[in-house]
Amino acid sequence: MNTSVDIADRKSTIPADEMVRRIDAAVATIRERWSPVPRMGIILGTGLGNFTEEIAADAVIPYDEIPFFPKSTAIGHAGQLVCGTLRGLPVVTMEGRFHVYEGYPAWQITLPVRVMHALGATVMVVSNAAGAVNPEYRTGDVMAIEDHINLMGVNPLTGPTNDTLGNRFPDMSRPYDSDFIEQAQSIAREQGFGCHRGVYVALSGPNYETRAEYRFLRKIGGDVIGMSTVPEVIVAHQLGVRVLALSTVTNVCLPDALGETDGEEVVAAASSAERKLRAIVLGVTEQLKGR
Repeated sequence: MNTSVDIADRKSTIPADEMVRRIDAAVATIRERWSPVPRMGIILGTGLGNFTEEIAADAVIPYDEIPFFPKSTAIGHAGQLVCGTLRGLPVVTMEGRFHVYEGYPAWQITLPVRVMHALGATVMVVSNAAGAVNPEYRTGDVMAIEDHINLMGVNPLTGPTNDTLGNRFPDMSRPYDSDFIEQAQSIAREQGFGCHRGVYVALSGPNYETRAEYRFLRKIGGDVIGMSTVPEVIVAHQLGVRVLALSTVTNVCLPDALGETDGEEVVAAASSAERKLRAIVLGVTEQLKGR
């Protein structure tokens, strides 16, 4: 049976039993190539693609070989699942993610999170590139997300559900793990760089924002803005997975001194800060391994 994802499959919701079937099918395919139980799931966003060099990979599975996984079309996203160990800790890593602007519904964007949880992951680390609306931030800075504002207009929990998929109405007062945030900032200090903690505003994209939108996003409490992460975090939190989410500031969006931004510049800026994110993720992994 052909289980690849195409535009005709992008329904806004699907029945709960169909969701469970898709999770099970993806898990079964991954298990044919990799049997360990991962402790951590990692979603590599823009600028952290080379992080897989740190992983002792046992299996690398292209998304188009996993049933019901979408295709990643974003700049700099390889589109494969890397399964192995990171500093001795079993991990499953998404080298490339999916976005609303690619045309995928929220439930489909977050299907891999449900798959990683079904494989056994109890911790998730997420990275992304973001534009700063906090005037104190600079290009190349790192921010640990401590809260978010969802302005995407979609929610991955919408639609039919059952107990297998998690609590219908999860509390979202603390979706980001405070211990991980403190660890991230401590590791950054030890490595000689700063790590902000702040609020991530998620929009659907793919265009960058207007000057009026930047002013609005700052006034409602945003520190950085991006086009990902929040759907995955909502599902992870629903499933009881502890989350550390890290943003790399790729441009500073000051409405009265606004330059043009394009995707290639964002990728380049994110890559320049990769060492900082790498240090934090490796440090958190070492501490997690000791528990």
